[in-house]
Amino acid sequence: MASNNHQNKLSNESSPYLLQHANNPVDWYPWSDEAFEKARLENKPVFLSIGYATCHWCHVMAHESFEDEEIAGLMNNAFVNVKVDREERPDIDNTYMLVCQMLTGSGGWPLNVLLTPDKKPFYAATYIPKNERHGRPGMRELIPWLSKIWQNEPEKITNSSREIISAFRKSTSFESSDRLQSDILDKAFHQYEQQFDKQYGGFGSAPKFPSSHNLMLLLRYAKQNKSSKALEMVEKTLVQMRMGGLFDQIGFGFHRYSTDRKWLVPHFEKMLYDQAMLLLIYTETWQFTQNDLFKTTADEIISYVLRKLQDDGGGFYSAEDADSEGEEGKFYVWSVTEIREVLSATEAKLAIEVFNLTEEGNYKDEATGHRTGKNIPHLQKSMAALSDKQCMQIREFEAHLESVREKLLEVREKRVHPLLDDKILTDWNGLMIAALAKAGRAFQNEDYVKQAKRCYKFISTHLLDENNELKHRWRKGNAAIDAHADDFAFLIWGLIELYEATFEPEYLQQAIKLNQKFIDQFWDDEKAGFYFTSKSGEKLLGRKKEIYDGALPSSNSVAMMNLLQLGRLTESTKWEEMADRMNQLFSTNIQKAPTGFGFALQGINFAITDSQEIIIIGKKENADTREMLEILSDQFLPNAVVLFKDPDDKEIEKFSPFLSDFKMINGKATAYVCQNYSCELPTNEIDSFSKLLEGS
Repeated sequence: MASNNHQNKLSNESSPYLLQHANNPVDWYPWSDEAFEKARLENKPVFLSIGYATCHWCHVMAHESFEDEEIAGLMNNAFVNVKVDREERPDIDNTYMLVCQMLTGSGGWPLNVLLTPDKKPFYAATYIPKNERHGRPGMRELIPWLSKIWQNEPEKITNSSREIISAFRKSTSFESSDRLQSDILDKAFHQYEQQFDKQYGGFGSAPKFPSSHNLMLLLRYAKQNKSSKALEMVEKTLVQMRMGGLFDQIGFGFHRYSTDRKWLVPHFEKMLYDQAMLLLIYTETWQFTQNDLFKTTADEIISYVLRKLQDDGGGFYSAEDADSEGEEGKFYVWSVTEIREVLSATEAKLAIEVFNLTEEGNYKDEATGHRTGKNIPHLQKSMAALSDKQCMQIREFEAHLESVREKLLEVREKRVHPLLDDKILTDWNGLMIAALAKAGRAFQNEDYVKQAKRCYKFISTHLLDENNELKHRWRKGNAAIDAHADDFAFLIWGLIELYEATFEPEYLQQAIKLNQKFIDQFWDDEKAGFYFTSKSGEKLLGRKKEIYDGALPSSNSVAMMNLLQLGRLTESTKWEEMADRMNQLFSTNIQKAPTGFGFALQGINFAITDSQEIIIIGKKENADTREMLEILSDQFLPNAVVLFKDPDDKEIEKFSPFLSDFKMINGKATAYVCQNYSCELPTNEIDSFSKLLEGS
């Protein structure tokens, strides 16, 4: 195993992931000119290893190979070894992940790629075992083989990398076609319907991912088309996820994904971006259905995020690991004996029944297939059914259960905790600002809005300078890495939501400024769309545009929606035209597999339907104004933008000049509901306003 006093070139890095490898016997370098220059001088290939701090299989490969003196010796002799944190450098990860998918048909982390000293790839794999397994070569066999090819068959490597780069460039170019119309939404809906798991919710079998943006699209489809089937898919999935082991029943928050069809056995890491996206969909579905479970779940997500992921300054950390004490999920699971030791007999009986715990354990170990005596707390019945079974009123039952949960949480907090990845990323914080602002507005919860404002203040203080130059990562006082497209797109989204939650013009003004900066640095004037890296970013195999909505919505999907909303908020037809060009640019790809573009299709939906501009003119402190804003706040109006103007404050007119035409009538709060720039007659009447909204 590794000797602890060995230090490689990672010891001065900020990334928690790179620091995990600082004592490996592998002579790791961070991604740097120095590493590639060394490879060139010594005529060695670069072994690029990409992962992240809370990645389970990254830990496995590290323990097996990178901490092993013999394997490290082979690597040091044959390669120049470079470590990259994918969350710090998504540009590097996106580029070489596409290479891996092209070469192997799949991707994932850890990602291991062999490069020439000029960064051209010629071999890629995900997890590589230490020794050969099931016919797959291990590190022990692979290193000498690759080294031999490098030394003896250089033309093979040159040809291979040339073919890879050619294929890479083809796969990253888009050809404009006819703009997408409403039939693409029907096509997506029918494909989701075919993939829907009627019994357990979600789509497909196992593994199952939350994929919140797909549910957000279905919710919009349900509203617009009065589709009970689309709504059922959303509700069933949200209920099943909340009841399953995917949700941390004791400490709240959602784990990364479910390894099984029933949402029972999760991959236990918890990511900030999942909490943000799930908070958005639970909030929106509550707005649509008023089902209390969805509001409760949204509140619980926020409770977890504020308790575990918030920095003192208001920003949010990236993730919690799946592993503790070298074992995945150990922190989260319980034996029945343990439950009986820490709770009274009555409480233990309740916990065992409600959370479905058994002596032999309620799940099978993934590796061995055996039951372990450990249990993942989960629900199989609704609160109403559980309270009936206990012969209690629902409120009394919930109070009992909450007391039990709090005791179990207190005990669990004394365990060895999984690693907290405490870097603060602009893009993921942008999502959290959007989600907190939306929840604060929907639930009329001032604290949630305040937390969104605090998070933005953290970003604007630490990661944004007076010229709107944006950085991607902050950790322990150190801001670094120029922003990528996700940073701009997600932060602009957060600012739009923050404006609509507060109606403080500075947030809209900042969204407009950042959007202009984003266009200046990332927009492709010739063909449309946003590149992932800026004009001045590091050149890898070519500038790439992201449109596929995977674990997260893509930068172009979010940017399209931002352009449409900001276009409506400022009456800038130029920005709406840019969104239209994006629709045409990406239409061929979306047409082929619409369910891979759940967020992009929300933008298409906004563009092609009768979206609304709702304008309220009034004095913020007056009761009639507050009543109008309250009616607005808990409505699900996905295709509306909202502007507010106090007649004594002209600030908003600087960037939405058309608002000068809108006045209060008879000295009372007045609402204008406009569709595609054509307005209904203004109204002071709350009932009339409500009816106008119902027609939306």
